[in-house]
Amino acid sequence: MGRRSYTNVLNNSKMKLLKMTLAISGLLVFNACNHADKKAETIQVKEKYAGEKPNIIFLLADDMGYGELGSYGQKDIKTPFLDEVASKGLRFTDFYAGTSVCSPSRAILMTGKHAGHATIRANGGLINGKKGRVPLKKSEITIGEMLQDAGYQTAMIGKWHLGVPEDKSTWAKGRGFGYAVQEQWGVNEKGVVLDEREHWVNNDEDSVFYNYNNYKCLDEFRTNFALDYLDKKENDKPFFLFMSYRIPHAHEFFLRKTDLYVDKTEEWLEIERRHAARITMLDAQIKRLFDKLEERGELENTLIIFTSDNGPHKENYHDNEYFNSSGGLKGYKRALYEGGIRVPMIAYWKGKIREGATTNLQAVFYDMMPTFADVAGIPKPEQTDGISILPELLGGTQKKRDHLYWEIHEGGYHKSMTQAARKGEWKALRTAASSKTELYNLDTDIFETNNVAAQYPEIVEQMNQIFQKESVSNEHYPNAGGLFKK
Repeated sequence: MGRRSYTNVLNNSKMKLLKMTLAISGLLVFNACNHADKKAETIQVKEKYAGEKPNIIFLLADDMGYGELGSYGQKDIKTPFLDEVASKGLRFTDFYAGTSVCSPSRAILMTGKHAGHATIRANGGLINGKKGRVPLKKSEITIGEMLQDAGYQTAMIGKWHLGVPEDKSTWAKGRGFGYAVQEQWGVNEKGVVLDEREHWVNNDEDSVFYNYNNYKCLDEFRTNFALDYLDKKENDKPFFLFMSYRIPHAHEFFLRKTDLYVDKTEEWLEIERRHAARITMLDAQIKRLFDKLEERGELENTLIIFTSDNGPHKENYHDNEYFNSSGGLKGYKRALYEGGIRVPMIAYWKGKIREGATTNLQAVFYDMMPTFADVAGIPKPEQTDGISILPELLGGTQKKRDHLYWEIHEGGYHKSMTQAARKGEWKALRTAASSKTELYNLDTDIFETNNVAAQYPEIVEQMNQIFQKESVSNEHYPNAGGLFKK
């Protein structure tokens, strides 16, 4: 090789090295700036509640539809207190339950895993080849366990629906809640049939029977436990309270005779009058809880979130369209159309969350675990599929996500599966037995009336890839993972 050629090679090598050095330096500077920006943003957000760790209360209605609160457009059912909370907090327009039926939706909430990764994907599953109830795995961290490890006092009152009656270690007390009052049903380890009106305190430390003749509704009974807990807990430690209500689930025997809306008896069917009455009663119980926090001087240091575990039910002769319970959205409980999974969500934190604001951030149940970890100042568990929405709550710069995912196994648990995903304005649905994917543009068709799959094959393919990727196999649900049909 001649001297000129060698020099050219050397110069070229030097130029490449220089470019590489500049590129790496630029990347390091960018990353440093980016890290600094994120750190500054985190500090800015944290400064809004500097000092003692905040308390957290999660209020969960049972089968409440997107349109059943006045703040979400309800015209007939009165919810004056929750409407007031919405006017003083942040109201989400695009918030979603974990899925469209109770048990799996709660599993997604508690573990931060989406429906394609969750252990529980229906109200039951296959256990040794037979239908049965599926508990959370002991290897899965719950929100209760996460916050308990962070120094929080933890309490769960109401419907757990994530364990099995014969194994108390799967009940709330055994899954990270220092104080637990829960209903349970089925056959226990001694072969005794449990009455779901019996409420078990810390597993079997005590039990209290709900006599509906003594209370306005079941949730008055449960709220009494919550108020007592707030008075008796330690005052020098933060607390996490999970209030799992029953209203407006279809169990009408949980309600004694009420005079609420008695003036509507000629206009409304009796079953619908009682449905409306129960929602108004729940509104009153939540006011009792807020009043207790105010009385104790704890309201300002408490993040409170209210939402529902899925869309409105159509059970026990109740008509989900009677009060426009889904707000006109298509579908209801057990469906993955918007009416089955889009739910009301109100976030309140006195003096911290901007008052009377509305956000269209697309958020979901599995975001609660990382959000509460952020509030507590701890790392989020690796198992979660969610992102923290604390910046959105406090007016910071919110991280966005690529897509949301749901699935539900119904019709005998092993006979059918439906998947759904949302990616920006696009929403897709598909059943395991189908070779067709439905596609809707929610920006122009929120009621999902116009399937545009044929017009956007490239979007359909993107959604199909999400369906293929997100559902992992699960021994209790044979249709999960790997059985997607193109």
